[in-house]
Amino acid sequence: MSLTDTTIVVAGATGQVGAPVAKALAAQGHEVHGLARFKDPVAREEMEAAGVICHAVDLIDPDLSSVPTDPDHLLNFAVTKTGRWGKDLAANADAAGLLMSHCRTAKSVLHCSSTAVYAPTGGEPMSEDSALGRDHHQHMMPTYSTAKTAAESVVSFAAKAFDLPTTIARLCVPYGDEGGWPIFHLMMAQGGQPIPVHTDGSRYNVIHHDDIISQIPALLDAATTPATILNWGGDEVVSVEEWTRYMCDLAGAPEPTFEPTELTIPSAVIDTKKSRPVLGPCRVTWQDGFRRLTEIFAG
Repeated sequence: MSLTDTTIVVAGATGQVGAPVAKALAAQGHEVHGLARFKDPVAREEMEAAGVICHAVDLIDPDLSSVPTDPDHLLNFAVTKTGRWGKDLAANADAAGLLMSHCRTAKSVLHCSSTAVYAPTGGEPMSEDSALGRDHHQHMMPTYSTAKTAAESVVSFAAKAFDLPTTIARLCVPYGDEGGWPIFHLMMAQGGQPIPVHTDGSRYNVIHHDDIISQIPALLDAATTPATILNWGGDEVVSVEEWTRYMCDLAGAPEPTFEPTELTIPSAVIDTKKSRPVLGPCRVTWQDGFRRLTEIFAG
């Protein structure tokens, strides 16, 4: 990817992953068009200050008239989790197809999916050919896994229909200096609340935002028609218990307690044999990344 004169549309530009990606790409000299609802004026001001061109778009019923039809690349990090099936399928699946139709002349598309599409394996590594399965996020986010699976199907169809080179990247647990799921575990420990861990284990290939950003060019280069599917996560497998104890020790928080239950997200350990040669090794170790996270949120 060229460092200048590249037009990139980023859907989900205010999300946990989309926001740092959009800002970083703008800082690299790209013309970045960020799509989000932008209901929070502060979030919009922050994006504009970072050099992102903002478009207020609600993907439940999207009006894409202001969005360029001829970007070099389309990155879809958007996700909607209202818990209402009609809205979430429209915003996650239908909207992915509408975005690809609108940007059908792009050189490549990166669609960010999730390891939530896989059937639980009890912690055994999941390859790109592993079975997809029941909605194992249903106790926390009832529509999430199913909507993500539906979106993959729409994106796969659109890649073929529009002859649009595409990568579908199944992201594991992302985190970074802006936050992420692990920070909630630290907050719960600080408040003396037990942290739920799955009875079959809570282990994941965590990946820092720095590595996510650095690997985007490789993911775009890997785009093909039909779509390429890749697991996307860190090199290291870490459990909720490990990272919470580590952060608590750094923050001087009480020893955390854990509550085994089936009503939480099970392990999502990925097989990286296919993706690692494409993406290269991660640069941020989980210890360094979680140290930075703790210093920011508990410092």
